[in-house]
Amino acid sequence: MSSSPKLEDSLRAAILAKPDAVLEDKDLMQALVAANERAMGANIIDLRGIAMERLEARFDRLEDTHRSVIAAAYENLAGTNQIHRAILSLLEPTEFEPFLRLLGGEIADILRVDVITLVLESAQHDPDPAVQRLQGVLTVAEPGFIAAYLSNRNPARPVTLRQLQQAEARIYGDRAPRIRSEACLTLDLGPGRLPGMLVMGAEDPRHFSPQLGTDLLSFFAGVFERSMRHWLS
Repeated sequence: MSSSPKLEDSLRAAILAKPDAVLEDKDLMQALVAANERAMGANIIDLRGIAMERLEARFDRLEDTHRSVIAAAYENLAGTNQIHRAILSLLEPTEFEPFLRLLGGEIADILRVDVITLVLESAQHDPDPAVQRLQGVLTVAEPGFIAAYLSNRNPARPVTLRQLQQAEARIYGDRAPRIRSEACLTLDLGPGRLPGMLVMGAEDPRHFSPQLGTDLLSFFAGVFERSMRHWLS
């Protein structure tokens, strides 16, 4: 008479009816392999079990990589959609002042940033009423300000992403104490004109960091600077 416990008839019938369910259940298969190893004793090495464990580890790593790739692709698609929506919004205004006011409202909301400020260099020192009306969206600075601002921490390049300990009050105004990361997009406004810079600020210190890609922001900057050339001409 065998000393091994017998399966209940109902359980045995269920396994025989759906054997694939047993093979597809990872936890159940691991339990069966472990039981088989215990039955063989300590002096026998089951190479199949070792190979199976290694394959499972590789499969788990592959699943993690797959999830990471899918997540990155989704984020990239979402970012592309945001940039496209922002660009379409830029094309709607028929006057310059509403065009700039979009930056602090609809465009900032679409791009999910807290502040967007356009910085323009100018050699004129007399206050311009139009600039006064656009405070909070437009900042006028002396020639050389943009190059100096960007060289504080990083070499000048088309798009600079960085985290901040203390934001510049001339750019962010009253919200400067809360801004912890920024994207600086340099603008070429055409021959004979001083450069410009579009600055996006976020209260989240992880929103902009040097490790992030800049392709989409570069594209947005290219469209925006061409729109600016059109308005300034």
